[in-house]
Amino acid sequence: MTIYQQLLAATCAERNELQSLPIISAAARGEVSLEAYTAFLTEAYYHVRHTTPLLMSCGGRLPAKYEWLRTAVAEYIEEEVGHQEWILGDIKACGGDAEAVRTGTPRPATELMVAYAYDTIARVNPVGFFGMVLVLEGTSVALATHAGRALQQSLGLGKDAFSYLTSHGSLDVGHVDFYESLINQVTDPDDQACLIHCARMFYKLYGDIFRDLGARFLPGATT
Repeated sequence: MTIYQQLLAATCAERNELQSLPIISAAARGEVSLEAYTAFLTEAYYHVRHTTPLLMSCGGRLPAKYEWLRTAVAEYIEEEVGHQEWILGDIKACGGDAEAVRTGTPRPATELMVAYAYDTIARVNPVGFFGMVLVLEGTSVALATHAGRALQQSLGLGKDAFSYLTSHGSLDVGHVDFYESLINQVTDPDDQACLIHCARMFYKLYGDIFRDLGARFLPGATT
């Protein structure tokens, strides 16, 4: 198997656990409230606003042998910059206070995931950050577009309230192909092991954001 195939196989249980969380299943059926959807967007803003700074930090800490990966990180930055503003626009279209979100603070689960990403880059291995990329972009492709359409219909909102979900889900299809081509060039066994470990951790940490949402907005849900 390629390293990308090994990565998918090694994280299969964590990925399935995330995708089967009650709040995600409910969203895919269009069965969550406007309040819950707005809360999801709020937490998304609080981690997406770190995407470009994290990519910049990762690129700056990659060793010389990964110069080719640093070039790819620059391409990612160009694609990702400013996406947090899409989310604020969606929040406003939902009737939420976008400026309050901009100046607010994340829930603990979101804060911990972002902190782990920065710590991985600075203290452990910048290659591990690509475990976060796998989780966030892979989840977008698998769930975002479908859930966005279901929620738009059930909540009776316009397309301007779903630009992050629908656009991000479609955009990340191409990103996943690009990601696979990059990861298959990572041949160092230690870097491969770090990548797998961090991907498992990010599935858990990202899942905790949805577990928190489920506990808050799906009474009686098992988290």
